[in-house]
Amino acid sequence: MPLVYGELRRLASAYLRRERPNHTLQSTALVHEAFMRLVNQHDVQWRNRAHFYAIAAQMIRRILVDYARSQHAEKRGAGAVKLVLDEAMAVAQQPGDVDLLGLNDALERLAELDERQSRVVELRFFAGLSIEETAEVMNLSPASIKREWQTARAWLYREMSTARGL
Repeated sequence: MPLVYGELRRLASAYLRRERPNHTLQSTALVHEAFMRLVNQHDVQWRNRAHFYAIAAQMIRRILVDYARSQHAEKRGAGAVKLVLDEAMAVAQQPGDVDLLGLNDALERLAELDERQSRVVELRFFAGLSIEETAEVMNLSPASIKREWQTARAWLYREMSTARGL
């Protein structure tokens, strides 16, 4: 359990470092929620590290999307600036405000078209893994992950831009 908790802390910290500085969700709360959801998974037989990362990335994504929905419901978009995935990744070293609800909707559509690209985005964006780490987790070459990542980003950018009416 300490190893799992440590991995979750690393994933949450990696993601929240890219968020805006005044984000109200703390990494500890994100880790605790993800940990509790993972521990309560009774039907999961953990096969390997890749399986853990895949499930953890999905949990973190769901928690963040649920949180964004609750914030959106409270504020109704009260002047919040929304960035699309391409813009967010371009400033990944700087805090930003990603439209998680729009990203989640677009990712669900992408998963219907290409499950592997959807997983690459989850691992890169929500789990904060590098190209090399994602390649290791998915048992693919870094070159394949780069191609899938670029294609997925372009598709998501177009989808999210269209949804925003751009």
